Amino acid sequence: MLRERHLDLYTRHLAKYTGREHRLRERVIPLGCSWADVVFLSPLDSTVLFDAARSAGRRVWDGPVWTLDAARLDPERCCVRLMRVTPGARTADPGTEDDYLPLTTATLRAVSEVTHRALERLRNLGPYDPLLPWGDVPHVLHRGPVPFRLFRVPAVGGG
Repeated sequence: MLRERHLDLYTRHLAKYTGREHRLRERVIPLGCSWADVVFLSPLDSTVLFDAARSAGRRVWDGPVWTLDAARLDPERCCVRLMRVTPGARTADPGTEDDYLPLTTATLRAVSEVTHRALERLRNLGPYDPLLPWGDVPHVLHRGPVPFRLFRVPAVGGG
């Protein structure tokens, strides 16, 4: 759908998968679709991740951070995927059935804090290490487009 409506955005985000296009075909088991069919939402404040990467001298997004109340998402179209990055890897580890959790209030509470592991990895990035800011952060995955009305207007000046 993004490809048909906003080819420029689709092309920009597809470029992140150069050399690992197979990841776009990876199955999101509980949603019965592929990785390319879902929208990734972070269950935590992304500015904390960006600040950690900046402390390692990396340039990262400095624009507005859009947020939404995940409780307003349809749990039938969502799940939480636990993520891991093996040290030295250039992409997150593939998921297994055990890496998926249902989208519930309890699950969101459990995954809404940045882990020490994620912050340490980002703070210690070398100049040629892959950035992967959300590599160790659980992903809220939503099958299909997320209605714009669910988002809060970002604060002016970025996050």
